[in-house]
Amino acid sequence: MAGSEQETYECDVLVVGSGCAGMSAAVTAGHHGLNVLIAEKEPRFGGTTARSGGWLWIPGTSLAKAWGIEESPDQAKTYLRHEAGNSFDAARVDAFLTEGPKAVDFFTTKTALRFDMPLTFPDYHAEAPGGAQGGRSMVTRPFDAHELGPHIKDIGSPLPELTVFGMMLGSGKEIIHFMRATKSLASAFYVARRLSRHALDVMRHGRGMTLTNGNALAGRLAKSAFDLKIPLWLSSPVHELVVENGAVRGAHIERHGKLIRVNAKRGVVLACGGFPHDVARRKAMFPHAGDGTAHFSPGPVGNTGDGLRLAETAGGRIEDTLPNAAAWVPVSITERKDGSKGVMPHFIDRAKPGIIAVMRDGRRFANEGNSYHDFVQAMVKAAKPGEEITAFLLCDHRALRKYGLGCVPPFPMPLGHHLKTGYLKRGTTLAELADRTGIDRQGLEATVTEFNAMAEEGRDPYFGKGSRAYNRYQGDALHGPNPCIAPIKDGPFYAIKMVIGDLGTYAGIKTDEHARALDQHGQPIAGLYAAGNDMASIMGGNYPGAGITLGPALTFGYIAGKHLSATAP
Repeated sequence: MAGSEQETYECDVLVVGSGCAGMSAAVTAGHHGLNVLIAEKEPRFGGTTARSGGWLWIPGTSLAKAWGIEESPDQAKTYLRHEAGNSFDAARVDAFLTEGPKAVDFFTTKTALRFDMPLTFPDYHAEAPGGAQGGRSMVTRPFDAHELGPHIKDIGSPLPELTVFGMMLGSGKEIIHFMRATKSLASAFYVARRLSRHALDVMRHGRGMTLTNGNALAGRLAKSAFDLKIPLWLSSPVHELVVENGAVRGAHIERHGKLIRVNAKRGVVLACGGFPHDVARRKAMFPHAGDGTAHFSPGPVGNTGDGLRLAETAGGRIEDTLPNAAAWVPVSITERKDGSKGVMPHFIDRAKPGIIAVMRDGRRFANEGNSYHDFVQAMVKAAKPGEEITAFLLCDHRALRKYGLGCVPPFPMPLGHHLKTGYLKRGTTLAELADRTGIDRQGLEATVTEFNAMAEEGRDPYFGKGSRAYNRYQGDALHGPNPCIAPIKDGPFYAIKMVIGDLGTYAGIKTDEHARALDQHGQPIAGLYAAGNDMASIMGGNYPGAGITLGPALTFGYIAGKHLSATAP
């Protein structure tokens, strides 16, 4: 580092990380009159949030009430108690259920943040005690990137595998329009207009300017921070915390080749995105990962557990006893046109009719329409000891061209690139497909025969695909009698290999209901807070519904910001 005398910077609050949790804490503290600094190690802001679906799970909001959905906190608490089991944390759950609706009201009335809530997006286990058919999951409203001004160049990019021609698609209705573009004149018109606008933006600005999903959430939060004149330091990793007399008083941050001491009078908020790319911690906490490398995360590569390590140096405790250390998702590894590898999460294709999943023995092992977190747990349970934990998603030609599969888009988009790279395997017969994928031939043929025998009637007596509200929501509403079931019979046949990835880590810094980091004795560490994926999840290692990472991230960032504003320096 250049220079012999260390430069210093003074603020009230230092926020480490620029995703939803960090921005939430920063904007809340800034709104309450505090002098805030955001430090981001990556050259772009937004973290995992910018790559996410932009959904937030928060029960009891004014958005739900506007739909006429009234529920008591007790109903959601019952659901979370059921989901979390022995890991249920009553104090933090109560804080979440009480402050979450307040956070939504604050951000939607005082900042640039806006949400839309579909009436019938069910919880992932809607049939469980306290579960709901809708009114808890909301999605960030699309955002015009022009409002970010020169900062638009600094926002993190969406995951390429979840874009069309580099264009982000809004969740819900927009995806439906694109899937029906060849069947509906209204959808065709919508898609043509959307593509034309995107092409014009790329010509003028070098990128699309309609931000959706997580990119919209990151953009709206950043706009709110910039409106409050909160500085955001990019490419500025935190090297260590400043701890004096047992209290966290700031941090040493590398910026422009210099090490700067940031003095934070009131405290530091850790929101660094968890540890999906920390190989050592994955080895310790992900049973399937072997030496830590047998795991594939679509999260930003900079999420290497910095927040957890910083907390540990200040005496913080890491909660590592959850039954699942991360939010699991099945992923496939694709080769992009530039030769780089991409990680594609399989969210909704598994639920579509005419699509099933098998292990190497050719046998089904789970309800394919269940949540990604549940599906991966079934993969792990079905895997044979010592073998790679992998499953294959397969379908016939009709289903592939109607719905797509993984990175493979539906008709009329071409398949050639994915066939050439081997991402998509094709066989004229099931036997040929089995040979090309390494699946047991007899097992696969027997499985498809068994499945087809009941599929014509829309039944799945083996695993009940389509029997749950969430299955049906992700299926094809226009297909009957079961929106998730159709026979697999029209060759050629196709398959994609899936392995295990995550959408964020659950194990993290132990905190109290005020988002304060706790020490080994369960006592708050003065001046140290954690939120987002750095904070141990309140979900107890389970995945109750869409947005269960971002909902608590926004809420506990808000809680941290409020608590800091009420804390004497």
